Amino acid sequence: MKKRLLALFLTLMVIFGLLAGCGTSNNDQKANKNSQSKTEQTAFPVTIKDGLGDKVTIKHKPKRIVSLIPSNTEIAFDLGLNKQIVGVSDFDNYPKAALKKTKIGGENMNVEKIISLKPDLVLAHASSAHNSRDGLKQLREAGIPVLVVNDAESFNQVYQSIQMIGQATGTNKKADQIINDMKSKVAAIQEKAKQVPKDKEKRVYIEVSGSPDIYTAGQGTFMNEMLNIIHAKNVAANQKGWVKISEESIVKDNPDVILTTYGYYQKNAVKNLLKRPGWGNVAAVKNKQVYDVNSDLVNRPGPRLVDGLEEMAQMVYPDVFKNKK
Repeated sequence: MKKRLLALFLTLMVIFGLLAGCGTSNNDQKANKNSQSKTEQTAFPVTIKDGLGDKVTIKHKPKRIVSLIPSNTEIAFDLGLNKQIVGVSDFDNYPKAALKKTKIGGENMNVEKIISLKPDLVLAHASSAHNSRDGLKQLREAGIPVLVVNDAESFNQVYQSIQMIGQATGTNKKADQIINDMKSKVAAIQEKAKQVPKDKEKRVYIEVSGSPDIYTAGQGTFMNEMLNIIHAKNVAANQKGWVKISEESIVKDNPDVILTTYGYYQKNAVKNLLKRPGWGNVAAVKNKQVYDVNSDLVNRPGPRLVDGLEEMAQMVYPDVFKNKK
C-alpha cells in the first residue's frame, strides 16, 4: 500500500510540475510580447522639433497620413505605412503602390482635397514650406498636425529625416533598421573605393540640366558627397549648390567621366551630349564615358539614395564596382 501511495504521489508531482512549467512558459511569452510591443511603439503624445525648428505635438499614433513630397512618401512606405498613407503629391512615382494613392496636387497643393481625406498627420518639407506657408497654416487651423521634415543635403541629414518620420508615426525601431542598413551599405562602398589608387581617381562632371541652360552639382549636394565617397573628383567642387555653368568651362575642365541626370524626361540625353559641337576632345566624350544616372536615386533624400551611390560607383569605376546587371 505504501509503495502504491508513493508511486501515486510521484506521478501527481510530475503532472503538476509539467502544468506549472507550461503556465510559466505562457506567462513568459506574454511578457516578452508585451515588452517587445512597448519597445517598438512610440509613446504618444509625442513632441518633435521639426525641420523649421518648430515644436510639433502629435497626440495619437497616426492612422491617416498625407505626404506632400516624394522623399517623405518613400520614407513612409519603407517604414511600412502603406495602409496609413491616404494621399500623396502628383510627383510621387515610387513605390508602385504610391501611384494608387489619392493625388493632392503638385507645387500647389489642394488644401481642400487634403482636408477631405481627414488626415491625422501631414508630412510637409522644408524645401517647399515657404512657398506653401498659407496652405500649411490652413491645415493647422483645421486641427491637422503638420510635420515639416528637414531639407536634407547629406546622408547624415537623411538619417535625421527618417528618424523624424519614424518618431512621428510610432515606427522608431523600423527607422533605426533602415538607417543602420543604409550606413552598412555606404560603409561597404567606401571600403571598396579604397581599391582606387590616388593617381587613378577620375574627374567627374555631373550635368543636372542640359543645354541651353546647363546646370551642375557643386558642394552641399548629395551628388558631390557621393563622388567623395567613391574617391572621384567633382570638377565643380569649388562651387556651391546647383550652379549654372558654361560649355567652355566644362570643355576646359576636361572630365574623365560625364554623368547626366535627366534622361527620364529628355530622350537621348547621352547621345545628344556626345554630339555637342566642340566637345569632341573632352576625355569623357572621346572615350565614350558618358552615362545617365537615375535622378531620383541621386537627388531624392530617402532610403534609395544608397542605390544611387552604388549606381554612380559602377558607372565611374566599373572595374572596381562590378555591375550586377
